[in-house]
Amino acid sequence: MFTGIITHLGTVFNKTETSLIIKTDKDFLTGLEKGTSVAIDGICLTVVTYNKNSFGVNIMSETTNRTNIQYLQSGNLVNLELPTTANSFLSGHIVYGHIDGTGRLQSIVKNNNSYILKFSIPNSLSKYVVEKGSIAVNGISLTVIKSAENYFTVGIIPHTWEKTMLHTIKAGDAVNVEIDILAKYVEKLLKK
Repeated sequence: MFTGIITHLGTVFNKTETSLIIKTDKDFLTGLEKGTSVAIDGICLTVVTYNKNSFGVNIMSETTNRTNIQYLQSGNLVNLELPTTANSFLSGHIVYGHIDGTGRLQSIVKNNNSYILKFSIPNSLSKYVVEKGSIAVNGISLTVIKSAENYFTVGIIPHTWEKTMLHTIKAGDAVNVEIDILAKYVEKLLKK
C-alpha cells in the first residue's frame, strides 16, 4: 500500500518485455531489498535485483497491456515510492498500485502558480471519477477538480510539478490511472 506522495524520481535505464531497470539515488536504494514492493509511476512491482545505482523488477503481459510501461523508453523519468509503514504519514490517500487503465494528457494550462492538467480516460473509468474525489495519476495522489464523461482535470502545485515526472509530460502522453477503490466496491455490492 502506498500514499501517492512521491518521494523520489528514477530514470529508465533498460527495458525488455519481462523486466525494467531503474536508476535512482542511493537514498531510495537504501530502503530496498529483494522482494520489496515499489511503486514505479504508480504501478506496484516487486524488486528482484538492486545495486548501488539501480534496481530491477519483473513485468508481465498484464502489466504491460494495462499501464504506460508499454510506452516507457530509456531515459524517461518515472515517479518512485516505497510502501507506507505504520510510522508513515498518510499524507495523500490509500493507493494500491493496481492500475485501472491509462489516460492521455490533453492539455496543460498555467493558472497563477499552479498547472491545470486535463486527462482523457475511457468511459469505463470515468464513472468512478468524481469532483473533489481522489485519483492517482502515475502514482501521484491528486484531487479531481472537474469530472466529465471522458475526461477529468487536476491541479498541480509547484512542489508537485517540480518533484515528480509531471514537469516532463506533454500532450498525448499516456499516464497510469488508479481510481478510488471504494467506488468499485460500492458498485459491486449494489449489483447484488
